[in-house]
Amino acid sequence: MRVVICGAGQVGYGIAERLASERNDVSVIDTSPTLVQAIRDNLDARGFVGHGAHPDVLAEAGAEQADMIIAVTLHDEVNMVACQVAHSLFNIPTKLARIRAQSYLHSHWQDLFSTDNMPIDVIISPEIEVGEMVLRRIALPGAMDVVRFADHSTAMIAIECREDCPVVNTPLEQLTTLFPDLNATVVGILRDNGLFIPSSNDQMVAGDVAYVVVERGQVKRTLGLFGHVEPEATRIVIVGGGNIGLYVAREMERRNLRAKMRVIEANRERAVVIADQLKRTIVLHGSGLDQNLLREADVDESDLIVSLTNDDKVNVLASVMGKRLGCKGNLALLNDADFQGLTRPLEIDAFINPKSVTISRVLQHVRRGRIRAVHSIQNGLAEAIEAEALETSPIVGVALKDLELPENLRIGSIYRDGSYVKPTGATKIRAKDRVVIFAKAGAVRRVEQMFRVSLEFF
Repeated sequence: MRVVICGAGQVGYGIAERLASERNDVSVIDTSPTLVQAIRDNLDARGFVGHGAHPDVLAEAGAEQADMIIAVTLHDEVNMVACQVAHSLFNIPTKLARIRAQSYLHSHWQDLFSTDNMPIDVIISPEIEVGEMVLRRIALPGAMDVVRFADHSTAMIAIECREDCPVVNTPLEQLTTLFPDLNATVVGILRDNGLFIPSSNDQMVAGDVAYVVVERGQVKRTLGLFGHVEPEATRIVIVGGGNIGLYVAREMERRNLRAKMRVIEANRERAVVIADQLKRTIVLHGSGLDQNLLREADVDESDLIVSLTNDDKVNVLASVMGKRLGCKGNLALLNDADFQGLTRPLEIDAFINPKSVTISRVLQHVRRGRIRAVHSIQNGLAEAIEAEALETSPIVGVALKDLELPENLRIGSIYRDGSYVKPTGATKIRAKDRVVIFAKAGAVRRVEQMFRVSLEFF
């Protein structure tokens, strides 16, 4: 696939890194010579210094032969114009754009991005994507990561195995025997910064993070079996009233969730703006690192402190400080991978990586075959993928035990005719089944092949 990426920042670089590693033809455009040089030095991709919306720069980057343009610069208007130029002058089939300003996304203006107006096939709003991830984490205390598949019938959750975890040191096949009615499958284990697909004889140990695909109605039971019975957060302190913080608070009000919320915002004008928009949330002006202000927000009596500022250092320190002052749990927004590696020593319960969330959304539309959803795991070590089986797919009608699947992927669940199916060796995938697969990076291409039309069809 030939892909042109406009923007070489964290997200653009991450997308280019992933696509180039899979031997796609990737060109990256950015106005910063330093960022472009980093692309040239570190990736198997071409870098071009210039404006991503300028026709001559797009032409130099190979837009005339491109299959897709991904516009993820820091400026919405540049991303929008780049897609328009890609359509009007180069007829690029698929156009993705990152749009941050919520005004463009208002339902009243939903025709703006139609083919007849500004032809953008996929709009990616990082604030909404990350905000929804935060809301899912709040709804499931105890889960380090949460993503939903198959019309929300299925979830993949990451669970930390603590010293008191009841299921550690137990072979996975024995867990199946002990809980035969539990629709859950352990598909991946993170241990000492290494990720592997477990066999039935493997067992989890204290300190592991287990990735489990589970039926939606059994998520809390599964968390309980792993020793996580944390109550739902009813008192929440949000540090940072930016787009993400406001989205989370506003959505919790709109959905009539019973949590009592307080938002701390450092910028006075912004604090006034969000106070006017929120009805049942108390907004406090000041620093999230001010212990007196945190106490005024009743952090010592709160269930959760959620740090959502644009500064990783503030998010780390506010999360640690809130817990030290008596808050039961914390959740931080972290962009820098170096900070992400410090979460356990600093007792940060969970973190969200905005870059990973955005890249996952992009990959959903890059993957070949009938790929419905993609979630990137541990900065690209693996992906959780939802794919739809076609009548001509090579995996249809064959028992899973006979498919000779590679060791670096695991089928976690099947969604068939509105029902969850827990896969076994005898299970046969049918046409139109939606299959959730956990695949290490090296197996992603195999997943694409499994869910593409068989060559015999032609």
